[in-house]
Amino acid sequence: MPLTMPEEILLLMLDDESGRLQERAAPSGDYAIAGAVLAELALEGRIDTDPTRLYVVNPAPTGDALLDRALAQIVAAPEAGDSRYWIETLAADADAYRDALFERLVAKGILKRVEGRFLWVFPERRYPVISDKEEREVKARIMGVLFQDDIPDPRDSMLIGLCRAGGLFSLILSNQELDKVQPRIDQVADLEELNRSLADAIREIYAQIARYAPMV
Repeated sequence: MPLTMPEEILLLMLDDESGRLQERAAPSGDYAIAGAVLAELALEGRIDTDPTRLYVVNPAPTGDALLDRALAQIVAAPEAGDSRYWIETLAADADAYRDALFERLVAKGILKRVEGRFLWVFPERRYPVISDKEEREVKARIMGVLFQDDIPDPRDSMLIGLCRAGGLFSLILSNQELDKVQPRIDQVADLEELNRSLADAIREIYAQIARYAPMV
């Protein structure tokens, strides 16, 4: 069964050997996962965006428990929020979404669950990779789009947009490679209105965090 976009984003954030999320993926990873949930709902024809709001097109469940949880929240909202509102709202439950995604990847035989102790005291759960086939395929799709001139399909365009918005390209490309393909990343990501909307929302969130961050 093909991976969903939230599953793909989580694999890109994971250190394969340690089974821990890479430090450079935080806190952007929470927003990237939230954005991936929204992107998947958009691809399923359940939501859409315009410059001022994110709204429901079709309230019917998708059959995916994780997506349907988010969709139910959006459907039940008394007023339509914009992309930033829903990214922040879903990111507030990022721990629950990550746990559910990890368990799904374990069930698919891609990761294994390892219980242990951090510093010999604190309980810790890790998810080392069993099969890296799926992650390699995701990265190969991304590289194929970035190093060719073909028009990508909407799914790959949205995935690249989420990686850009969440700052995840530094996890999969060297600085030299990233400099080389940055114009292509921007070109591909900006093909989709939802990408532009999510990217703007995440930039606004980061700007606000920076504004209120304590001076060192």
